[in-house]
Amino acid sequence: MALTRSEERINAKKRPAAKAKAKAPALPLNTILRGDCIEAMRGLPDASVDMVFADPPYNLQLGGDLTRPEGSVVDAVDNDWDKFDTFRAYDEFTRAWLTEARRVLKPDGSLWVIGSYHNIFRVGAVLQDLGYWILNDIVWRKANPMPNFRGTRFTNAHETMIWASHGEKSKYTFNYRAMKTLNDELQMRSDWVLPICGGSERLKRNGKKAHPTQKPEALLYRVLLASTNKGDVVLDPFFGTGTTGAVARRLGRDWIGCERDETYIEVAEQRISDALPLDESALKTMQSPRSAPRVAFGTLVSTGYVAPGTVLHDRKRRWAATVQADGSLVCEGKQGSIHKIGATMQDAPSCNGWTFWHIDDPEKGMQPIDTQRQTYILATEP
Repeated sequence: MALTRSEERINAKKRPAAKAKAKAPALPLNTILRGDCIEAMRGLPDASVDMVFADPPYNLQLGGDLTRPEGSVVDAVDNDWDKFDTFRAYDEFTRAWLTEARRVLKPDGSLWVIGSYHNIFRVGAVLQDLGYWILNDIVWRKANPMPNFRGTRFTNAHETMIWASHGEKSKYTFNYRAMKTLNDELQMRSDWVLPICGGSERLKRNGKKAHPTQKPEALLYRVLLASTNKGDVVLDPFFGTGTTGAVARRLGRDWIGCERDETYIEVAEQRISDALPLDESALKTMQSPRSAPRVAFGTLVSTGYVAPGTVLHDRKRRWAATVQADGSLVCEGKQGSIHKIGATMQDAPSCNGWTFWHIDDPEKGMQPIDTQRQTYILATEP
């Protein structure tokens, strides 16, 4: 016998209420997840991060100690985490972590992975098999590479980064104008000349390197500025001593790291806590639209030689311009490169920003910013 609508409504009230959908677990933002990266990523929700930066083991296959001509031993990578019994074992490991990375990556997110000739081609093949779409391969050309001590091969002076979207149709983030401004208004190329990590940036414990493959912050600065926005979440499955976390904090991005080595974790946590976020106004990057100098002003900004938020003046102190995170200047409501803003302020057709803008040196007084450029060049010469 068919029920009336009134009876159906009464019966519906008697039925147990449907269980509410379980809420997705909250992201562990700005946290290092201890343990194996694959297991750690399995605890993260689907499509929850905006970018993945991965610096996986390179599987260097080093045979014995590497010595300099005078007999001293080179501090090379010989850690257990870089050793795999076979190429097949390395490929299986690569497929596993890339699978989890793609699961947690948002559909319009992107992945960066860095490697050397030992592993980057194998990684590239696997990520294409999994459905990632390669956007660029970026060559990090080291301004001061380690020489080939045996003299049996060319000096390994670069590493390769693959930048890939989640898939072919992904609407990934690319801050084109910020990259162009960082490069003194020239379109950013796919070969980046940056020094290897050294000096005060190189983290040490008991007089030795805290991590053998610590990446320079300038490299991550450029990666994050190019392909993320303020408030985005960046995942680093091979966190090490926390370069990604430190730069993300500076640029107003959230981060999640995976790391199993407690020593690295201790160093990373201290490093990130010491990283000072940029002033909110300095995080604003260019929104509107020459032969390149040897060093772009943006390189000085990304390497810390001129900090975002620094106020520059012309020699007569008529104008004050604030340095932005992408290397642009803001002066009297106008924004552009060091050259463009210098010309605009003078109502001139052109301007050499390197000599026009000055920085206050506590000891030497007003110095043209070209002084900082020359200091950088001397510090990074091979």
